[in-house]
Amino acid sequence: MRILYVVTAYDRTAGEGITPWLVETIHRLGARGVDVEVLAPSYRGLGGAEIGGVPVHRFRYAPAAWETLTHDQTAPDRVRERPLFLGLLPGFAAGAAAAAARVARGGAFDLVHVHWPLPMILPGWAARRAAGIPLVCSFHGVELTFARNTPVPFLVPFLRRAIRSADAVTANSTYTAGLVRALHERPVAVIPFGASIPVPPEAPPLSLDGPLRLLFVGRLVERKGVQYLLDALALARARTSLFLDVVGQGPEQARLEAQARALGVADIVRFHGFVSREELARKYLHSQVFVLPAAPDAKGDVEGLGVVLIEAMSYGRAAIATAAGGIPDIVKDDVSGVLVPPADAAALADAIVGLARDPARLGRLGRDGRAYVQEHFGWQGVIDRLVDLYRRTTNA
Repeated sequence: MRILYVVTAYDRTAGEGITPWLVETIHRLGARGVDVEVLAPSYRGLGGAEIGGVPVHRFRYAPAAWETLTHDQTAPDRVRERPLFLGLLPGFAAGAAAAAARVARGGAFDLVHVHWPLPMILPGWAARRAAGIPLVCSFHGVELTFARNTPVPFLVPFLRRAIRSADAVTANSTYTAGLVRALHERPVAVIPFGASIPVPPEAPPLSLDGPLRLLFVGRLVERKGVQYLLDALALARARTSLFLDVVGQGPEQARLEAQARALGVADIVRFHGFVSREELARKYLHSQVFVLPAAPDAKGDVEGLGVVLIEAMSYGRAAIATAAGGIPDIVKDDVSGVLVPPADAAALADAIVGLARDPARLGRLGRDGRAYVQEHFGWQGVIDRLVDLYRRTTNA
């Protein structure tokens, strides 16, 4: 089976890590006999190439210096922060549709699979028309909240048409599936993604020496809620000894570092920026508690799933997270981790202190959380569901 993936961003070099879960999905599909090629936007004139063994086609949409609508951050975020990027959208849509038709006609594909249908349904439609193949749409949440909260009136009807026109629709969480069905009632397959770094066959031992070692991993944007974690740290440090590692970068980094200094917690927080997959694995290994304090941001965006939770829990680390977006699919309170209300620093501090003072519970949640994500988010099950969907959609 041959499938064309149409996406808003894909690694520019092998191992870059822009969409590591997508890269992992494609490689695992290849091991199951499903060959995937990718169509993605150019970035500053970047052309097509084979990236990590995957053929990647790039479409041009503007002069090279202007081709920065994607990759550095999501296209909706880019447009919100700098409305001038709206001027790139006509060229983006035309370039994507033309390239999709050309690639689809020459690729002998059995199916086209669109991720982030706003705006990638346009090249998806073009590929389907050009090659006469079925179309699968996968929603990740951000495109739905963007359409719902933007003043542009045609986006919701546009997405409704995308949902209605697809031969099959998937969502990365039950939360995202609910957003899809709110636009158009139809079957939606909930197919999440697994860990994008190697998972140890056995849970690594958990050291409880020294301060409680907290870890956050993610892009430093408002909806990740790191600002509430820093507030919680200031509340918790008088009650227990702890240290926070923050892995990731983004537009909020300078503000968060200033917040840590203002709160008097800069001595127990370290911002690491972007790290390699190998270093990230070491960070999971050396942590004791993983924290994802996500909350809806001012634009209404929220965490669609939380793949970093799956990674951390696969290492047997207890997780504290918020009941926001798709996170409750992964973290069941006091079953696979600890859930607290979003944007509630006091509740987050209490959860951190509670685990610091109860090593037995910390260890139990780490073990049970690992078992839970292995059962519900293991790659074999994810790929099984995708392959079954492709076969049913193509009648293969």
